[in-house]
Amino acid sequence: MEDGKRGTIMITNDDGIDAPGLRALVDSLVNTNVFNVLVCAPDSEKSAVSHSITWLHSISAKQVNIHGTVASFAVSGTPADSPDLVISLLCSALSISIKSLIICVFIEIYVPSNLFKQVISGINRGSNCGYHIVYSGTVAGAREAFFNDIPSISISYDWVEGKSNPHDYALAAQVCIPIINSVLAEIKNQSYPRKCFLNIDVPNNVANHKGYKLTRQGKSIIKMGWRQVTSQTEGRRMSSDMTNTDADIPKNFGTSSVSPENLSFVREVRGPILDHDDTDYRSLKAGYITVTPLAGLSNAEEDCKTFFEYWLPSVPKHLSSAAL
Repeated sequence: MEDGKRGTIMITNDDGIDAPGLRALVDSLVNTNVFNVLVCAPDSEKSAVSHSITWLHSISAKQVNIHGTVASFAVSGTPADSPDLVISLLCSALSISIKSLIICVFIEIYVPSNLFKQVISGINRGSNCGYHIVYSGTVAGAREAFFNDIPSISISYDWVEGKSNPHDYALAAQVCIPIINSVLAEIKNQSYPRKCFLNIDVPNNVANHKGYKLTRQGKSIIKMGWRQVTSQTEGRRMSSDMTNTDADIPKNFGTSSVSPENLSFVREVRGPILDHDDTDYRSLKAGYITVTPLAGLSNAEEDCKTFFEYWLPSVPKHLSSAAL
């Protein structure tokens, strides 16, 4: 198929444009030889920035070379900025400078708006299940495309320190290709639902996964706390998969030596809180590739709604009451 007639998939992430997960996903998509691949991703790691966007200052976009893609750009913004920038350029009649000629070229030749099919965010280093979906920049990249009415998928691999290796990303990409192709087929048939996007988590032992499983977002979370460190050391730094690195704090460290005007703290893992139900995290840990439909809105649970239905009419009665 000629490049100009292929559908185009855009790839973004939150681990940065040089992350092995993104590169493995791009390689797998390019090797299918079915569609064009466009990359627009943060120029550095932006893990756990959630759905933050750049508002008060400009962002820059720099062309980079990623083999097999029609064009690739590293942007100084957030994961949510990346797809929004591309979608805006595709849908707006912007005045493009000479320095941005390459952007104009790929818009006009490779990515006409009617052939821009899907945004995929990932592959993330570490799972994104339960309440961690709220923190995730990876999920935000897909959610931003969803806000712009572009079908999207976020993909994460359950990286486990000491067990996982970079080759696992290639395996994770391969097991997601059927999902990506199936979504594209439904889009072509105009039968794909536009009221949600998909969040996919691939288990650590991807070579022996148990298949695809439709799940719902649970309430699992890795509880974290803060620990005081000297200003001369970073202590144990949190990595993108929410585990601590091995750069430990010196054992002879005493907090009494730190100036109270300049205290330093680092995050540390305190332990997991898991669901008791059959939700995304438990299914992932059981070895399934979890497929979780998500929406842009989070509605309160039914018992909360019932409470507030009775509570709200009573609010005016407390207008002059003292706080309890």
